[in-house]
Amino acid sequence: PPGHAFRRVTLTKPTFCHYCTDFIWGLAGYLCEVCNFMSHEKCLKNVKIPCSCIAPSLVRVPVAHCFGPPGHYKKKFCTVCRKSLESPAFRCEVCELHVHTDCILFACSDCRQCHQDGHLDHDTYHHHWREGNLSSSARCEFCKKTCGSSEVLSGMRCEWCGILAHAACYVIVTPECTFGRLRNMILPPNCVQLFSRNFSKLHCFRISENLQTESDEDDDVDGSTQGSTKDIQISTDSSKQTLKIFDGNDAVKRNQFRLISVPRIAKNEEVVEAALRAYYINDDQQEYELQTFTQQVLLSDDVINRNDAAEDSNLGSVFRESVPEAWIIRAKPKDEEVIRIYPAWLKVGMAYVSLRVNKDSTVQTVIKEVLPLLGRQTESLQNFKLVEVLMGSKQVQRMVLDNQELILNRLKDIRKTSIRQMNQTRFYIVENSKSIVQVNLFVGGLPPQLSPEEYTNILKEELAIKTNVVSVSHVYQAQGAVVLQISCFSEAERIYMLVKDTVVNDKPLNAVVLPAVM
Repeated sequence: PPGHAFRRVTLTKPTFCHYCTDFIWGLAGYLCEVCNFMSHEKCLKNVKIPCSCIAPSLVRVPVAHCFGPPGHYKKKFCTVCRKSLESPAFRCEVCELHVHTDCILFACSDCRQCHQDGHLDHDTYHHHWREGNLSSSARCEFCKKTCGSSEVLSGMRCEWCGILAHAACYVIVTPECTFGRLRNMILPPNCVQLFSRNFSKLHCFRISENLQTESDEDDDVDGSTQGSTKDIQISTDSSKQTLKIFDGNDAVKRNQFRLISVPRIAKNEEVVEAALRAYYINDDQQEYELQTFTQQVLLSDDVINRNDAAEDSNLGSVFRESVPEAWIIRAKPKDEEVIRIYPAWLKVGMAYVSLRVNKDSTVQTVIKEVLPLLGRQTESLQNFKLVEVLMGSKQVQRMVLDNQELILNRLKDIRKTSIRQMNQTRFYIVENSKSIVQVNLFVGGLPPQLSPEEYTNILKEELAIKTNVVSVSHVYQAQGAVVLQISCFSEAERIYMLVKDTVVNDKPLNAVVLPAVM
């Protein structure tokens, strides 16, 4: 089954299959060691639900989630680790993804694409399937039998048209979505344009930012402590040891780690495999190694310059008389590797080409080699750029790579920062285009019944707007509101942030980024 690492386990409590939702009779089941998917032996050959470790590779269009404040969700399950949400958890306000606070980093940006943003805009729209957390009375659209479960994460729901299906039934559904019974009330994504750049969905959908900020801070604090103790308590078994695992420099600086429990006589490769699975990585463990760190090094700011000083990395066993407090996962250096390049101009489906790169390969040589594979060999290299996309759960970050940058060095830097981030990173080849910047910003809370000139003067005085890139396009005098048309992203961002802290006549202003409806 896709990406899973199943092993036969002995069952010690009542257990249900995540595929068919039936009770597993007997003492044996099959458990994925990465994402905790549990299955009957008879169901294994039918499992089509992908493991959390390969979820980023299946994303059609990277879209960040829109998490509200953490809350308590009864009889709901985490999409990443598939376990029940017993403690405060997050829920995406757009696509209903549920996730533990310490699993949120491992959720990839597979939210619904609600509008075009000039990056990856499709002409056809597929069902946006979200697994599990259906009501117990939910019925499959096709076999008409119950497909919900309060015992496990199971069953599928399209977040656009709302149809429900079993894990066995949804794979035979036509992929194109027609938006269902509510199609006359829905604006399809290709009708809504929003060139938001650094504006998140929170800005556009008006989800409370104060609550979001608090939850972000909580996530940073709890990422290490809560994440480490939820599943693994410090082992009292003298034959086992509990290790603190970091996945790169970023985790070390934030002190965000995960705990693994391994036998004291475990070989290095067994411990590396356990460490990778704690970070939802199902790569070949031969490509990685563990390096030790003392607490003093962990607390040092100069982490990067110390990372190459591996201590006895070739030892056959991790066990020593004094077990190091922390370990860090490192990717072994490579002279060449195969990378995937995604064409950004596809309007239908998802595809990529695989390319072998070596230590001499630059961004420019990659573009030169990729274009013929995509049927664009007659076009000039100057018309294209290579964009690195990090598909994080809360934000999709895009960065244009310099033409002379060495690709292998870039991959090494990403892995050094975070092995998890490497698993969520893609490279897109993009056509250069001179897009016209236009941001429409609604500003409310102004005094009512003023003239357009008076509103412009207030905005000049309070927000120091630049009239060469900002103009008032609409005035709503009765409501004391205006719409600003802004032709510069940085100026739009500056005004938006300033509006939130501005008071006029003892009344706070408010701002909303407006989409263009085509």
